[in-house]
Amino acid sequence: MDQKINEIFKKENITIVDNKLAKKSMIGTSLGNAVEWFDFGIYSYLAVTIGKVFFPEIDPSVQLIYTFATFAVAFLIRPIGGLFFGMLGDRFGRKKVLTITLTMMALATLSIGLIPSYATIGVAAQILLLVARLIQGFSTGGEYAGAMTFIAESTPDKKRGFMASGLEVGTLLGYIAGSGIVTLLSFLLGSDAMVEWGWRIPFFIAAPLGFIGLYFRTNLEETPAFKAIEKIEDREEDISLKEMVVQHWKPFLICIGIVIFYNTMSYMVLTYMPAYLSEILGFGETKGLLLILIVMVVITPIVLAMGYWSDRIGRNPIIKGALIATIVLSIPVFIMVRTGNSYASFLGMLILGCLLAAFQGTLPATLPSLFFTKVRYRSLAITYNVSTSLFGGTTPLIVAWLVSVTKNRMVPAYYLIAVCVLGIVIVGFFVKETARRSLRGSSPVVENSSEIKELLNKPNEAFWWIQEMNREVEDQGDYTSMGSKKKRVENLH
Repeated sequence: MDQKINEIFKKENITIVDNKLAKKSMIGTSLGNAVEWFDFGIYSYLAVTIGKVFFPEIDPSVQLIYTFATFAVAFLIRPIGGLFFGMLGDRFGRKKVLTITLTMMALATLSIGLIPSYATIGVAAQILLLVARLIQGFSTGGEYAGAMTFIAESTPDKKRGFMASGLEVGTLLGYIAGSGIVTLLSFLLGSDAMVEWGWRIPFFIAAPLGFIGLYFRTNLEETPAFKAIEKIEDREEDISLKEMVVQHWKPFLICIGIVIFYNTMSYMVLTYMPAYLSEILGFGETKGLLLILIVMVVITPIVLAMGYWSDRIGRNPIIKGALIATIVLSIPVFIMVRTGNSYASFLGMLILGCLLAAFQGTLPATLPSLFFTKVRYRSLAITYNVSTSLFGGTTPLIVAWLVSVTKNRMVPAYYLIAVCVLGIVIVGFFVKETARRSLRGSSPVVENSSEIKELLNKPNEAFWWIQEMNREVEDQGDYTSMGSKKKRVENLH
C-alpha cells in the first residue's frame, strides 16, 4: 500500500492555491448563491400573500397549505435537475454549469412576477405559477451541489471549513435580502396593496441581481481538482448512474441521511417559521418576517465562526453537539416561541438559528468530502436533491399539514427531534472526520510551498483515501467495474 502511494505522490501532484484566489472563489460562489437563494427565498416569504393572489377561491385556513404545495412541487424535479447538471459538471466543468443554473433561476423568478393573478386569468395563473416553480426547482437541482463542489475543490485543505461556510453566508444574505425587501414592502404598502401589486416587486428585482451574480460566476477559474482530472489522457469511460450507485452506495446513503436533518432544520427555520409566526401564532406578516430577519443577521457571523472552528477541532464534534442540543432544546424553544411574547419568541428563534448556524458552518465542507472527484458533482447533486425533495423541501408542507390536522402547535418541535435522532446515529457511526485532509480522489491542496515539505513526510496521511478505497474494493472482491487497482487510483487522483 505504501509503495502504491509513493508511486503517485510527487511534489508536482500537490496543488498550491494562494489565499487570494481561494477568497475570490469563496466570494464569487457565495454571491452567486446569494442571488440564487434570494430568488428562491422571496417565494417563501410571500407565502401568505401568494396564497391570496393565486388561490383566493380556497378557504383561508388551507391557503397556506396550497401555497407550500407549490413550494414543495419544485423540489420534486430537483433530483432530475441534479442528475442533468451533475453529469454536465463532471464532464465539462463546474464553472460552466453554475453560470447556466444561475441564469435559469433568475429568469424563472422574474417570470413569476409577470404572471397575471387568478382574478384575471383563472386557473391558468396557477398553472403558470407551477411551471415557473418547476423551472426554479430544475435549476436549483444543479446549483447548490455544484456550488459546494466548486468551493470545496478551490480552497486549501486546512481552510476548507471556513471557506465553504461562506457558501451558507451567501444563502443567508440571499434570504436576508429577500426577507428585508418583503418586510419593507409589507410595512410601506400594507396588506391590500401587497396583494394587488406589491408582491411582484421582489420578483422583478431578481433580473438585475441575476446579472450581478452571473458577472461574478463568469470571472471564476475552474477548480484545480477538475483541471487535474481533465489532464489525464487515458480517462476511462464515464460510468453509468447504476454503476455509480453500486460503487458508491455507502456515501450515497450517508449523504441522504445527513441532508435529511440539515435541510429539515434549514427549511423549518428559514421557510416555515415566518408563516408559523404570522398565521398560526397571529403575529402578523410584518412582525413575523422581521423576527426571522433579525435572527438571520445575527447568525451570519456565527456561521463563519463555526466554519473556522471546524478547521481547528473538526466538523464532527460541532455537528454532534448541535444535534444533541436540538434534541434537548426543541420543546423548550417552541414553548417560548408560542407564548406570544415578542421577546420570548425572538429568543426561541435565535436559539434555533444558532443551532442551524452550526450545521451551516460545517456541512458544506463535509458533504463534498464524501465523494471522489471524478463523480463528486453528480453524486452530491443526486443524493442532496433526492433527500431534499423527499424530506427537506417538503418540511413546510408536512409540518403545516400536521399542525392543521392535529391542532398541536408543538408538532414542529417533535419533527425536529425525530430527524436529529437519526442524525446522531449517522454522524456518530458512519461519517469519517475529513477536516484538514485532502478530498477523496484528489491530491492535497495547500496554501503555500512551506506546507509541501510537511506533506512529503507523511504520504499515507496525504493520500488517506487510497487506503480506504482499496479496503472497500477488497471487500467487494473484484475490480471489474473500475479496472485494475492501479488504473482506479490514477483515474480518481
